[in-house]
Amino acid sequence: MKKIEKIRKRDGRIVNFDSDKIAAAIWKAAKAIGGKDRALSAKLAEQVVETLEKQRKPDEIPSVEQVQDIVEKTLIENGHARTAKAYILYRQKRAEIRRMKALLGVIDELKLPLNAIIVLERRYLSKDEKGKVIESTSKMFRRIAKSLAEVEKQYGKSNTEISKYENEFYRMMTNFEFLPNSPTLMNAGTMFRQLSACFVLPVEDSIEGIFDTLKAAAIIHKTGGGTGFSFSQLRPRGDVVRTTGGIASGAISFAKIYDAATEVMKQGGRRRGANMGILRVDHPEIMDFIVAKEKEGILRNFNISVTITDKFMKAVEKDGDFELINPRNGDAVKTLKARAIWNLIIMMAWKNGEPGVVFIDTINSHNPTPHMGQMESTNPCGEQPLLPYESCNLGSIDVSKFVTDNGKMDWDKLKKTVRLAVRFLDNVVDANVYTLPEIEKITKGNRKIGLGVMGFADMLIKMGIKYDTEEGLQTAEKLMKFINDEGKKMSMELGEEKGNFPNFKGSIWEKQLKTLRNATVTTIAPTGTISIIAGCSQGIEPLFAIAYVREVAESLGRSLVEVNSLFENIALKEEFYSEELMKEVSKKTSIQDVKEVPKQIRKLFVTAHDISAEWHVRMQAAFQKYTDNAVSKTINFPNWATPYDIEKAYLLAYKLGCKGITVYRHGSREVQVLRPIESEGTLADYSQVCPACV
Repeated sequence: MKKIEKIRKRDGRIVNFDSDKIAAAIWKAAKAIGGKDRALSAKLAEQVVETLEKQRKPDEIPSVEQVQDIVEKTLIENGHARTAKAYILYRQKRAEIRRMKALLGVIDELKLPLNAIIVLERRYLSKDEKGKVIESTSKMFRRIAKSLAEVEKQYGKSNTEISKYENEFYRMMTNFEFLPNSPTLMNAGTMFRQLSACFVLPVEDSIEGIFDTLKAAAIIHKTGGGTGFSFSQLRPRGDVVRTTGGIASGAISFAKIYDAATEVMKQGGRRRGANMGILRVDHPEIMDFIVAKEKEGILRNFNISVTITDKFMKAVEKDGDFELINPRNGDAVKTLKARAIWNLIIMMAWKNGEPGVVFIDTINSHNPTPHMGQMESTNPCGEQPLLPYESCNLGSIDVSKFVTDNGKMDWDKLKKTVRLAVRFLDNVVDANVYTLPEIEKITKGNRKIGLGVMGFADMLIKMGIKYDTEEGLQTAEKLMKFINDEGKKMSMELGEEKGNFPNFKGSIWEKQLKTLRNATVTTIAPTGTISIIAGCSQGIEPLFAIAYVREVAESLGRSLVEVNSLFENIALKEEFYSEELMKEVSKKTSIQDVKEVPKQIRKLFVTAHDISAEWHVRMQAAFQKYTDNAVSKTINFPNWATPYDIEKAYLLAYKLGCKGITVYRHGSREVQVLRPIESEGTLADYSQVCPACV
C-alpha cells in the first residue's frame, strides 16, 4: 500500500504527513510521567503509522483525530497506560484551548496554555479599531524582539548582528525563559512605545504641582505603567495656605483625588491602574493615614505604606517619644509615643493587610546615585524604589526552565539567558518613548533595569527541595547571587561597549568599577501576569494551592482556573492520579492532610498556608541579600494569627535588612483575588496578590 503522504487538520487543511510529530507527542506524554527512553517513543510511533496504513482506505487522507485515537490504543495495548493517560489529558486540554481560541479569534502557533491565551488576547495582542485581534502569538513576540533588537542600530551594529539579536530575543521569550514587564509586551513596536512598568512621581506642595503629577500619572496608566507617590511633602490638614488665606485639606484628601482619577482611567486603559501611596512616619497626618483603608473600598486603587526611619525604630525600641514634623516649615507640631504609632500600624496590618512599611533609610543606604537625590517612594508593589520622576523597566527569568531532568540547575544555560536579558532590558531604556522630559532625563541618566525571577517554587519542586528549609534559603541565595553577579558582569561589558550610564561619575560604582551600563541590575517583581503567560509560579512566592481560581474578571473579563502541572505530572508518574483526587485538592489551600498523596510529595508541595511567617520573611531576606533594588513578597499569616505575630515579622524584616514588608492575614478582607476552586466560602481560605500584577 502507498505510504501516507498527507494528513487532514482539524480546520480542513491538507498538510504533509510527518511521523516525527507523532513520536514527539508520545515522548512529551512519556516525559511528563518520568519517561526516559525517547527511542521507545519512536518505535511506538512506527506502530501507529503501520496501524493507520492498514486501516485506511485506498487514497484516503487520514485525519488528525484518527491518528490520535490510534496513538491512545497503541499505548494501552503496549502496556503504557500511564503514558496513555497523560496523552489523553493533554489531548483534552488542547481541545478546550482550541475551542477558546476560536471564540477569542486568536491564532496561536506556540500552542500556549488556555490561561496564557486569555491573558494575551485581553491585554497584549494587537487589535484593530473594532477590538478584533490582528496578530498571532508568535507575531506578538516577533514584534517585541524586532523592536528591541533595532536599538542596536544606534550603537553601530550591522544588519546581520541586529537580525541575530532579534532571533535570540524571540527564542528566549517564546521558550518562556524570560519575559519583560507588561508595558513592553503591550507597547513595543506599536505607536505607544511606553515600555516601563514602574514610575515614581513627586507630589509638590502646590495645586499646580499636585495636578501636574496627576496628569502625568493618568498618561502612564493609559499605557500600562504603575505609579508611586510620596505625599509627605504636602502640608497637613488644617495648616494655613498663605496664597489664599484658606486652610489646607491635607495629604489624604489629595490621595483620594488620585484614587478617583485612577478609577476612571482604568475603564479605558489596557489594564487596571495601580498606585503606591506613601507617607513618612513623622508626618502630622500619619495616624489618619494608617487607618485610611480601614473601610474596604476606600483608596481601592492604592497600596499604602508608611515610610519608617531608623530614628523611629530606635524610639520604638526605647518606648520613647517621637515628634511629628510639618513639612511646610520643618516645625515639630506634635509629640506622640513612638509605640502608639507602631501599634496602630501593626493593628491595621493585622486587620486588613495595610499599611505595609518601607524602611527608607535601608533603601537610601543602598542608593546607587546619592548625588542625584534621595529616594522617597516605590512602585505599586514595593520592589522598585526610585528617585522622583524616575522609571524602571523590569523582566523576569523563569528559573524552573533551567532545571535538568536529573534535578540539577543548568548554570551555563542560565548564564547565557541572564546576559541576553540584561542586553534586552538595557535596550528598553533606549526604545522607550517617555511621557515627560523629566522622566526621560533621570531614567536615561541612571539606566536602571530590574532583572528578577519567577517560577522559584516550581524550581525547588523540580530539584526536590522543600521551600521552608535551610536548603531552600541557601538555594535562593546561591541562585540570586549568580544572577546578580552575571548581570553585573554583562552590564560592565555593555558599559565598555556602549558607554557608562551618564550619572556614573559620583555614583557608588565610580570607586569600585571602571565601567557599568546600569545603575541597578536586579529586582524581584511579583510577576502576576507574566507568570501566567510563562506557565510558572509567581515570583519567589510559594504555591498558593495546587488548584485555585484567580478572581480577575474585573481586569481580564473572566476568572482564571489554575492547576499546577508539576503536581499533575508527578501524580501520573507515581500512579496516584485520579479525577477524585484532583477534585479533593481543588477544595483546599493545603494538601498536607490528603493521605492519597505520598508523604514525600506532600512535603515538596507546601503552600503559602503551610509556611510560617518567619520562613516567608527569611526567604525575602535571602533574595534581598543579592538584589540591587527590592523584593516583592507577601508574608502570609493564618486567620488565627495575632497582632503580636505581625509585629514579630515586621521586626524580623527590619533586622534582616529587608527594604520593606507587606503582610496578609487570611480572611481579613471581603474581596480577595485567589480562592480554592470549590471553595466552601470560608474567607480564611483566601489570599491576596498585588493589584498591579493581576
